Amino acid sequence: MSSRFSRSLLVGYFAIALFMTGDGFELTFLSVYLVDHGHSAVDASLAFTVYGLVAALAAWSSGVIAEMFGARRVMILAGVAWLVLQVVFLAVALPSGSMPLILAVYGVRAAAYPLFIYSFIVLIAQKVDRARLATAMGWYWAAYSFGIGVFGTLLPSWLIPSVGETATLWLALPWVAAGVALCVVSALMARHDSPAEETRPLTISSGSRWRELARGATILVENRQIAILAVVRVICNLSLFGFPVIMPLYLTTSQYDGVAVLSLSQWMQLWGLMFGITIITNVVWGRLGDRFGWMRQMRWYGCFGCAVATLGFFYLPQWTGGNMLAMSAAAALLAIGVSAFVPMGAAFPALAPEHTGAAISAQNLAAGVCTFIAPAIATVLLPVVGVGGICWTYACLYVIGAGLTLLVHPPQPGVTDRRVQRERSAAARVTVPAAQR
Repeated sequence: MSSRFSRSLLVGYFAIALFMTGDGFELTFLSVYLVDHGHSAVDASLAFTVYGLVAALAAWSSGVIAEMFGARRVMILAGVAWLVLQVVFLAVALPSGSMPLILAVYGVRAAAYPLFIYSFIVLIAQKVDRARLATAMGWYWAAYSFGIGVFGTLLPSWLIPSVGETATLWLALPWVAAGVALCVVSALMARHDSPAEETRPLTISSGSRWRELARGATILVENRQIAILAVVRVICNLSLFGFPVIMPLYLTTSQYDGVAVLSLSQWMQLWGLMFGITIITNVVWGRLGDRFGWMRQMRWYGCFGCAVATLGFFYLPQWTGGNMLAMSAAAALLAIGVSAFVPMGAAFPALAPEHTGAAISAQNLAAGVCTFIAPAIATVLLPVVGVGGICWTYACLYVIGAGLTLLVHPPQPGVTDRRVQRERSAAARVTVPAAQR
């Protein structure tokens, strides 16, 4: 990791990885756990729906809240809230068997996760020079993927056979606690190294705070380019959130034109491989975006790359059967495409430098919408056009997203800087007296 980032910021990346490891423990088996303990599949689905709704709202407000009260302060408070609510969830809500109580506690806990991780994005935007912002975001998403996609998936798969599901849920606590502790260390380091480094909360009135919070949504109306980029942000993760709904059916069963060429464990390994690759590609694309331009990268490698990978996941099993090498190639291509959108976190604040928190909140709102849109498309279209029609729908939306990137023009390193240099050189040639030419 570049030494040009402050030490306190580097510690923050490790805090994100540890926090997301603990937060990701439950994702692969909580629905099964609820069903095994007497709840219906509808109840389990409802729990995740409530979680997603609250998380989306918290994600939308996180940028402005972090800017108003201080990013590190919000991260610490959100982390402590997660720990307290997790204890209540495991010690009270789950043993009670009361679904309303489970929904209430799990739903409230959902707000802590986006407030923790997205406040760190605000911190990155505040502390990192614009010319290295995409690189910094690449490291952020690498830490995120390492936590939720690697350790957060692998550790439970090793722990459950040994200690059981309930104990595994409890073992998420020390990982999150370690992430919160590192966040405290990061805050102390920032205060020691430079008292002015830690961003002060905005000293504005209560009414102004509410207006600033609302700006996270109204900025989509006020700033046309942010609105367009938000649509691209919704599109960019369609396969990432939609495939877990449709691909287990398509690859492991014969339902809805399924090919049944892989086992469920092979599918899970494939998805884990995709996340593992993004750890590397997130960093690579961050550096490339800062050097050669953000929008060009997201257009050609992000949108078109994801379109090709999405169709590859559908057609390769038909052409190659259960060939894991071929499917791994599709997973690698999807990882490359998804991670090419890393500069998104730099482009939003660049489009509204006077309202960084609101711009990031708009991005987070779009990200939250995607978590609903992708499965919703699958749910509506699956009985009508099957998995193939869903994959083609995703692919077409990616192509539309590529076209929309042509309408967004943030000041970006690798493009704007070279354009300015060319304009200055041209102006210098024009002003040279004819006798000196």
